[in-house]
Amino acid sequence: MSKFIIRGQNKLVGSVRIAGNKNSALKLIPAALLANSPTTLTNVPIIRDVEVLLEIIENLGVKVTGKGTNDVIIDPSDISSYEPDPELSSRIRGSVVLAAPLLVKFGKAIITPPGGDQIGERLLDTHFSMMKQMGIEISRKDGRFHLYWKKKNTNSIFLEEASVTASEMGIILRSSLESETRLDDIAIEPHTLDLVNMLKRMGVNITGTGTNSLIIKGKKELRGITYKVVPDHIEGGTLIIASAITQGRVTIEDYVPEHYKMILHYFKNMGVNFREYKDKLEVLPSKLVASKRKFQTRPWPGFPTDLMSPFIVLATQTLGTILCHDWMYEWRMFFVDDLISMGANILIADPHRVIVSGPTALSADILYSKDIRAGMSLILAALAAKGESVIDNIEMVERGYEKLEKRLNSIGADIKRVD
Repeated sequence: MSKFIIRGQNKLVGSVRIAGNKNSALKLIPAALLANSPTTLTNVPIIRDVEVLLEIIENLGVKVTGKGTNDVIIDPSDISSYEPDPELSSRIRGSVVLAAPLLVKFGKAIITPPGGDQIGERLLDTHFSMMKQMGIEISRKDGRFHLYWKKKNTNSIFLEEASVTASEMGIILRSSLESETRLDDIAIEPHTLDLVNMLKRMGVNITGTGTNSLIIKGKKELRGITYKVVPDHIEGGTLIIASAITQGRVTIEDYVPEHYKMILHYFKNMGVNFREYKDKLEVLPSKLVASKRKFQTRPWPGFPTDLMSPFIVLATQTLGTILCHDWMYEWRMFFVDDLISMGANILIADPHRVIVSGPTALSADILYSKDIRAGMSLILAALAAKGESVIDNIEMVERGYEKLEKRLNSIGADIKRVD
C-alpha cells in the first residue's frame, strides 16, 4: 500500500494538461471490440482502472498494444471467450460494460457483479431492464450473471432512469443491429457522447446526438479507427478547485468549454475567478465568498456527482454557510469525517446532505483514501492545510487520476509518494 506525504499551503502556479476521461476510456475500450480491424485510442489515461480493463480483454483473446501509454491499439480479431476473468472484473465497475460487445460477438456472456468504489448501492436493475427489452435472457448462477441474446427485439427501448452505464451498454448493443431502433431517456454526459461519436466514426448511423433520444441504425461489422479520448472534465474541475483553495494561478490546458457550463456556474457562485479561452482556462487568485446557499448534483448538464466531494473541500475555504446535496450515493458524504478532523466546520445532516460553514483553517492529519473522489478530496484538503499530511491507500485515487503527484508537483505542490 502506498501513501502521499503532502506539505500544504503552497500556491499552485503554472500550466497543467487535463488527462483523458476515465469514464470515457472505460466505454470506448469495450466498443473497440465491435470492430473488424484494430482500433487505436489516443489520450488514454494511464490509470489503474484502464490497466485492469485492458488485462481483462487480453484474457479474452484480444491483442492489446501500448499498455501503460496514452496510445493503445486494440485488435479484437482473435477474441475467443465470452467470460471475463471474475477476479479482475470484481476490481472495477466498468467491467459490466463488456457484456454488451460480448453479446454482440457471441450471443452470450457470463458476467461477474462489478466492483469499484464503495460509495453506495449501485444496482444493475436499469441495465437488466434495458437488456430484457432487447430480448436478452438473464439468469444468475453461482453468483454470476448468465446472459443470452437469441431473439433480437428491434422495438424502441425506454430506460427506467438516465443511467450512464446502462445508456452506453444500450448504445453498443444497438450499434450491431441493421434495423433502425430508438433509445429513450438516455444519459448525455460528455463521456456518453464520446462513445456515440466514436461509434459514428466506426460506421454506425446515429441521430439525436446531445439529446435524451437516439435513433440508431447499426451494422454487423464496424471498422477500426483512430480516436482521441475526450479530456476529463471531472479532473479539470478538480484542478480548478486546487488552484482556488491555494490562491494559486493555474492554467488548465486541453479544455473543452461546453463541458464546464454548470461547473463554472457553481464555481462563480463560490467566488472563483477565472478567464476562459477556446481551449484553456486560467484560474486567478480569488476572494472565495458564497453567493448561493444550496448546491446539489443532478444528471447532466447539471453539476456532476463526481465533483461533489472536491466541491465540499472548496466550501471549507469559502466564506459562507452552504448546503451540499448529492442525492445519488448514500455514502458519498461520509469522507467529511476526515475534513472535520482537519478542522472543517461541517454538519452531516443525513447520508446525502452536509452543511459547510467557512472559511476554516485546516490542519495536517493522517488520512485514508476510501474511494477515488474522496481520496482526491483529501489530497485537495492537504494542499490547503497547514503542516504535513499523510494520505494512505493512494492506489485508490490512482484508479482515476493519471500520474497525480508528478503533475501536481509540476505546478508547485509538495507531494512525496512512499511505496
